[in-house]
Amino acid sequence: MHAEFIRDHADYGFDVTVNKFDWSIIKNSRDAYIRRLNGIYENNLNGSKVELIRGYGAFSDDGTVEVNGEKCRGKHTLIAVGGYPTIPNIPGAELGTDSDGFFELEKLPKRTVVVGAGYIAVELAGVLANLGSDTHLLIRYDKVLRTFDETLSTSLTEAMDNGPVNIHKNTQVSSVEKRSDGLLTVKTNTGVIDEVETLIWAIGRTPSTAKLNLDKVGVKTDAQGHIIVDKFQTTTNPSILCVGDATGKYLLTPVAIAAGRRLSHRLFNNESNNYLPYDNIATVVFSHPLIGTVGLTEAEAVAKYGKDQVMLYKSKFNPMYHAVTKHKEPCVMKLVCAGPEEKSREQGVLRDVIGRD
Repeated sequence: MHAEFIRDHADYGFDVTVNKFDWSIIKNSRDAYIRRLNGIYENNLNGSKVELIRGYGAFSDDGTVEVNGEKCRGKHTLIAVGGYPTIPNIPGAELGTDSDGFFELEKLPKRTVVVGAGYIAVELAGVLANLGSDTHLLIRYDKVLRTFDETLSTSLTEAMDNGPVNIHKNTQVSSVEKRSDGLLTVKTNTGVIDEVETLIWAIGRTPSTAKLNLDKVGVKTDAQGHIIVDKFQTTTNPSILCVGDATGKYLLTPVAIAAGRRLSHRLFNNESNNYLPYDNIATVVFSHPLIGTVGLTEAEAVAKYGKDQVMLYKSKFNPMYHAVTKHKEPCVMKLVCAGPEEKSREQGVLRDVIGRD
């Protein structure tokens, strides 16, 4: 964002000279901030008289949770183990890093390859490219964010095609090799990218459930390992609950917090019907340009209500911010309406925005 503002400052009359970007400054500041957050969270636990046990826990045959050789049991057991970045099973995959490793980089890579088409991939690619790294984004199909509404997916892909990120479409990595100078060679079905300083895998996340011994306590998962829960976050074992990324629903921190808060109100505040509806979760993607969306996609609305019951309202324009800038970035807005009262627009089931509005 700051790099984009600097780019536009001259068009607003400011004489701005930037000598360089110092990666170490922002890294050190960010790391210090995270350390402060860790301390705050631990103090909050202590203040709430929560016993913190550090170790890897797993279920035992008797239903207890065993950690560091000790067994723990409670009236309720909550699983909130989250997930971890997925690494593909191909030769040389270990030579790359992931979204966690991105935050450990000591300097801005001269050339970066990011593999993936989801929001983590487009966010990281946008950051690196706008800071000056020669960035290549490798996607399996012809668009990014394919699980989002088609208008968002198409609009962002077009915007990125015209931006600093080099997008390689319909591309899959076949192998990765390290050269004698330490740089990487990334081989794909469409060609070779050489002299790569950093390779980042952003192809998805895997729930951290495989080593919990869930089968010993009757907790079922789907084919990907996500724990199956009902609307009250209860697993197939009534005394075991689960929230967050391990459920596979909206892998976003605020969503996990909201689900956990409602669960605690239900368990400890006599709010027996309190739960988090997942129907209208607002989502923001820190891509370039930015995206905001809430509700059903157009395809989901048609599937739910029927094509003849769905009306679309779209608008595309250059925001006033770009009225005097050489770089133009259109804003696209979309409203999906459904039902017999659609002309009042009170039945809006999706609202999309991409770009500055």
